[in-house]
Amino acid sequence: MFSVKSLGHFSRRGVTSVWRGFREYSNKRLDIAGIYPPIATPFTQDGGVDYRSLDENLQKYSTIPFRGFVVQGSNGEYPYLTTEERIQVVKRVRQTLPQAKMIMAGSGCESTLATIQMSESMASAGADCVLVVTPCFYRGRMNSSALIHHYTQVADSCPVPVVLYNVPANTSLDLPVDAVVRLSQHPNIVGLKDSGGDITRISLIVHKTRTQDFQVLAGSAGFLMAAYSVGAVGGVCALANVLGQQVCELADLCTSGQWDKAKELQYRLIEPNTAVSLILPYYNTTFINPGMP
Repeated sequence: MFSVKSLGHFSRRGVTSVWRGFREYSNKRLDIAGIYPPIATPFTQDGGVDYRSLDENLQKYSTIPFRGFVVQGSNGEYPYLTTEERIQVVKRVRQTLPQAKMIMAGSGCESTLATIQMSESMASAGADCVLVVTPCFYRGRMNSSALIHHYTQVADSCPVPVVLYNVPANTSLDLPVDAVVRLSQHPNIVGLKDSGGDITRISLIVHKTRTQDFQVLAGSAGFLMAAYSVGAVGGVCALANVLGQQVCELADLCTSGQWDKAKELQYRLIEPNTAVSLILPYYNTTFINPGMP
């Protein structure tokens, strides 16, 4: 674990900041706008990764206009996979998908060094960017300074862009708005996936980062329209695993300004979204592949 006491003085890896170098050589940041299903990791009856079912799911998704896929997010149950399994799943997805489909790979770990190493491995496995969840085991010490230090060290070292990941339902920790604003200035941190559902917070983040090339993704279809209305550019939505076409349609309605139609579709998706939020964790932990309807 990184040392909170010495945050401003050293990095466990001895990495000097290359922030200035990123500013000098990176002219355009990765555009992450669009809809991403956070895909489940299918398991065999004995608890191994079911790569055949993973391939089948990806084939079924291929007809839906997703921007890309989140691999090894919360819905992928990454805490229950070995390091080798996490990397191999990303490799398998990259081999299966067309290059035009973006892979956002979860690389968050509890320590800064482990997150750096996992991020580098995910990039080597074919990820276009990495999704880095807040470290939370010592959540009482995870103040803005500690989190800014952590994410800065990761972003300085990561060969692909970094997306911040705020999921307080799982971590019991909200990434502070002031930390997000500070981190939005880092040229290798391109956006935030916010799963908290607080539209006031999302609006404030969009407002305070508006001078940066920084993008916000809603973390659920349940508040997707609301997030678009305050400036979000897309969503990582579990519901897209089962109603992908409809979630993409909602996104299209929002981006084209058809708000009345978007409102009606959003209403129709609220109950299915609630059901998916309850059902998918049950299916995954009992090693049953939920697949597609």
